[in-house]
Amino acid sequence: MTEMVFGATPVRAGDPIVPRWWRTVDRWSLACVLGLFAIGLLLGLAASVPLAEKNGLPQFYYVTRQAFFGGVAVVVMIVISAFSPRNVRRLGVLGFAGAMLAILALPFIGTDFGKGAVRWLSFGFASVQPSEFLKPCFIALCAWFMAAGQEVGGPPGRVLSAGVAMVVVLLLALQPDFGQASLVLFSWCVMYFVAGAPLTLLLGVVSVAGLGGLFAYETSDHFARRIDGFLSAEVDPRTQLGFATNAIQEGGFFGVGVGEGQVKWSLPDAHTDFIIAVAAEEYGLIMVLAIILLYGTVVFRSLMRLRNERDPFTRIAGTGLACAFGVQALINMGVAVRLLPAKGMTLPFVSYGGSSVIASGIAVGMLLALTRSRAQGKIGDVLGRGRG
Repeated sequence: MTEMVFGATPVRAGDPIVPRWWRTVDRWSLACVLGLFAIGLLLGLAASVPLAEKNGLPQFYYVTRQAFFGGVAVVVMIVISAFSPRNVRRLGVLGFAGAMLAILALPFIGTDFGKGAVRWLSFGFASVQPSEFLKPCFIALCAWFMAAGQEVGGPPGRVLSAGVAMVVVLLLALQPDFGQASLVLFSWCVMYFVAGAPLTLLLGVVSVAGLGGLFAYETSDHFARRIDGFLSAEVDPRTQLGFATNAIQEGGFFGVGVGEGQVKWSLPDAHTDFIIAVAAEEYGLIMVLAIILLYGTVVFRSLMRLRNERDPFTRIAGTGLACAFGVQALINMGVAVRLLPAKGMTLPFVSYGGSSVIASGIAVGMLLALTRSRAQGKIGDVLGRGRG
């Protein structure tokens, strides 16, 4: 009877987990993510070989590591995508607690790897960037608070989420990691808007964030150098932005050819933050547009599947995860074409990095879990039948 009323995919008694997951998951989004991972490996074959040679490592050292971490990420993503919203919430709460403990430990046992910002915990054989894992868990936790606040007699969820957001943004800014802090604040604003916050309040938050950016510019040399470089009328051709800009211009529409690009020999971060410059130079605008299309498809389909979702937590958390995924990609590509200041942010599933790709697997796994078809999930079916 329930399936007849709500018009969703029926779940048969004793239905095996894998067939049920396959029928209900967004297969288009899943295919797009796997496509991004495949493109990342393809670009890694070009971008990471020069770095491996400079460091005296085997030629495909970074590619094999990326394949390993990516394989782990895909498995994690698929496992989490089979979770119920309740289990996604539990994972978010526990993951947030663990990530916060790791971030609090950074001033004491963290390292900057010579990049001027203490963001990593190094274990010798590998390193972990806690802020990458914090983002999806933060979104799930704040969505839980906001959803609970909408219940009769519920806690002040919006206030609690605002407090958590302020603490997280402050801790990230102190590293300093203004890119991740901005992304966390953006995600919170999106969720707060979906939860029913007035636009004037969000404008106030943006204004406060702007004042915080001005304060950071005056007090942080690391932040000021990046802003000054972005605002400069001329791009120093010897900087990473200069190399990336020239590579994108050289690539044109069809690229210079596979393996013929030169930017990978000049950029120290060609395999991470500026991987899109390698794609543009060797494969041209066509590859860049394909990457943008894959990201856009995941975000668009996720938001379309969430728009009629009745459960507040699912709707709020799913929107936050989808927007954070898309905006992180937008920031990375925007930096490469000098539309945004340099932020040291990876391109999800495409850039090299164990923490980045596994954290992206967790985030997209949560998103796929929240956008699965459910019998009680679409109120529009009920309203449509009632009008009929």
